[in-house]
Amino acid sequence: MNAKLAAWNGLLEEDAASVLLAFCGCRKWARCVARARPLEGRGALFRAAEGCWTGLAEADWLEAIAGHPPIGAPNLVGLPAREQSAVRGAPVETLSELAHANRDYRERFGWTFLVCATGKTAEEMLSLCRERIHNDHRTELAVAAEEQKKITRLRIEKWLT
Repeated sequence: MNAKLAAWNGLLEEDAASVLLAFCGCRKWARCVARARPLEGRGALFRAAEGCWTGLAEADWLEAIAGHPPIGAPNLVGLPAREQSAVRGAPVETLSELAHANRDYRERFGWTFLVCATGKTAEEMLSLCRERIHNDHRTELAVAAEEQKKITRLRIEKWLT
C-alpha cells in the first residue's frame, strides 16, 4: 500500500476529510470518502471518490466548482498555477479573449468555467468555453461536474506519487 494512503487511513475522520478538500472543495464529498476508510489501495480510493461524487446533489457540485479560479486568471499560485501552466505563455490577445469568455460564461451560468486544464493550450480552453456557453444549464452543470471529477482524480494521483 502507498505510504501516503496508509498514513491518511490512520487519520481522524475530520483530518482525513481536510486532506481531501485540497483536491476537491466539496465538504460532503470529502466526508463521504473519509468515512469509506480504510481503503486498501489506489483503486479502492478512486472507487470511493467516484462513488461519493456520483451521489452528490447539484449544490455540492457547485460548492466544488466555486473553489476554482477562472482559467487564465492573473497571479495564480500553487496548484491552480501548475494546472493552468499552459495559459501563462499564451498571447495577450488570447488571454483577453479568455477573460471575456470567462465573464460571459459566469453571467450565463452563475459559476466559474471549469475545465481540466492539464494538457490543454489556452486556445483549446477558450474554444471549449465558447462551445459550452451554448449548453443549457443542466447539461453544462453535468459537463462541469465531470471536469471537476477529472481534476480531482489527477490531484489525488499526484498526491499519491
